[in-house]
Amino acid sequence: MDSDTPSRILDLIDDDFTFSILFSTDGRATDFAGGREAMEGYLAQREKGTLTHHPLDVSSTGRAEFYLGEVRRAGEVVANYVAAGQVGPSGRLQRLIIGRSPGVRFEGGADVQPGAAGR
Repeated sequence: MDSDTPSRILDLIDDDFTFSILFSTDGRATDFAGGREAMEGYLAQREKGTLTHHPLDVSSTGRAEFYLGEVRRAGEVVANYVAAGQVGPSGRLQRLIIGRSPGVRFEGGADVQPGAAGR
């Protein structure tokens, strides 16, 4: 989603995809939720090219993957996020939930590669 073409992720989601992204900043939270159309709207309103997401810890079990990471602006941490996704029988993402907040900071280390899930 950090690329110049974040909409490319739409090819990775299942037909019955649903998500919720609870986005907190400045003491206020916004919940972006729904299916494919809502994800298209979320992607259209995002800041492009300014924020990057860096996984700090990744795990998986069965069809589920879990991430703990940092959101950075110009290399400086501005928030942490947690994300959980479930892959459907099609092999594409079926469910996604993300929480992002500047209110709690986890100690970061070296970025992990998403392929490191299930270590």
